[in-house]
Amino acid sequence: MAKTRSNRRRQGAANRTAPEARSPFIVRKLGTFNVLSEAGLEQIEANADTILAETGMEFQDDPEILQIFADAGCDVEGTRVRFAEGFCRKTITASAPAQFVQHARNPLNNVQLGGDASVLCPSWGPPFVHDLERGRRYASHADFVDLVKLHHTLPWLHHSGGVVCEPVDLPANKRHLDMLYGHIRYSDRAFMGAFIGAERAGHAIDMARIVFGEAFVAENPVLYCVSNTNAPLVMDSHMSGALKTYARAGQPVACTPWVLTGAMSPSTVAGTLAQILAETMAAMTLTQLINPGAPCLMGAFASTMSMKSGAPTFGTPEAGLMVLAAGQLARRLGVPLHTVGTLSASKVPDAQSQQEAAWGLMMSMFAGANLINHATGWLEGGLVTSFEKTILDHDLCGKIGRFFDGIDMSENAQAMEAIATTGPGQHFLGSEHTQANFMSALFRPWTPDDNSFEQWHAAGEKDAATRAHGLWKAQLEAYEDPGLDTDIDSALQDYIAARKFEKPDQDYF
Repeated sequence: MAKTRSNRRRQGAANRTAPEARSPFIVRKLGTFNVLSEAGLEQIEANADTILAETGMEFQDDPEILQIFADAGCDVEGTRVRFAEGFCRKTITASAPAQFVQHARNPLNNVQLGGDASVLCPSWGPPFVHDLERGRRYASHADFVDLVKLHHTLPWLHHSGGVVCEPVDLPANKRHLDMLYGHIRYSDRAFMGAFIGAERAGHAIDMARIVFGEAFVAENPVLYCVSNTNAPLVMDSHMSGALKTYARAGQPVACTPWVLTGAMSPSTVAGTLAQILAETMAAMTLTQLINPGAPCLMGAFASTMSMKSGAPTFGTPEAGLMVLAAGQLARRLGVPLHTVGTLSASKVPDAQSQQEAAWGLMMSMFAGANLINHATGWLEGGLVTSFEKTILDHDLCGKIGRFFDGIDMSENAQAMEAIATTGPGQHFLGSEHTQANFMSALFRPWTPDDNSFEQWHAAGEKDAATRAHGLWKAQLEAYEDPGLDTDIDSALQDYIAARKFEKPDQDYF
């Protein structure tokens, strides 16, 4: 009996995904939405240059980076670096690639970063997880593996991500090894490296070389790093250490100011945009001084905060304007845009969480974002990864992908023969055209209930979160292991064991 139920669940998961052909990334056929005029863009860029020249940016606890800037002719005073007007833009545009491919273990899952491609990644960094059955709790390694497996089954996500939750039951100084192994072992999609410090970044590169081969990694992006600034106008050695390690290895770095307006930047949109542009250009300049031609992305994680409580707020009009303008600024620099998606301050997967999520994801797509982090699962301002919200957000990802595919103008889609054959006053339900197209013509989300009230009542009056609860559990049960070459697996485990043996465990939190 149990086996029969399991087979039914697997078949149910297959039926949900079968009508939608999975794509490794979204190719946007709709245009971007511009919110700044040419004059406005020029003013923001001029203001960013003034910030870089007069105020400058701090690079803390990394003398090597200060020397790199000094050798390039920048004004270095203590840990403060000032840049001549136009220097950063000239350095970036001279060598940073406009587009590149991040390779996955399965080549069918390679992702394009840049141009008209958008890649959707799951949540990153929450120390807690939540589901309707077990509630809010500290995340464990078992939760991390479950989320990697769950994401691997979701057709409208494209990337395995990084710290999909923080497994606090593992030592803080070693858990990055287990997380990297989890992405490699349980998924064959592209994944992120370790972000904090040169040593951890080096471990990620070593593990990638075991998986892909040293020669391949030397010539191709296979990892993805996000280096956040400590706004306003600071980058610490944890972030700069990872940045320079990945840049030297030719691996992509998203140079991303993390900003809450009114606290970490001015309370105004225009002031925040100038600061974001200054910070990201300083960091991207560093990648190009270290290794000209190394892939880098303009990052923009800018949201607002409540002027009443000081708490982060999401899904606001100002946040939408900031990401749309960031898209314009990135296109003028000629680099891909990294930003964020379905952010929410809600504590549970409710109406607030989905209103904020839908707004954030739509704005990022209209900004022309090339990689959207936190596209699923993010709750409580980044403290929680929700299993149910992962499924609800996944529907948003699918809708977004379908919307940006635009209108099919093929002969079949124009349906002229079907209209002529059906004629006035008839219906199309039984037409050959409908029979041939009903599975593919319209997007089919997983979670909505479009049955009658009576059917909904008889099925238990389930709300969207409750339906999502059943769906994520069924997806996990239907997970199919992508497998991993046994020699590679053994080499990875030996490497991890050796690195863990080198030093004692540190605090778990």
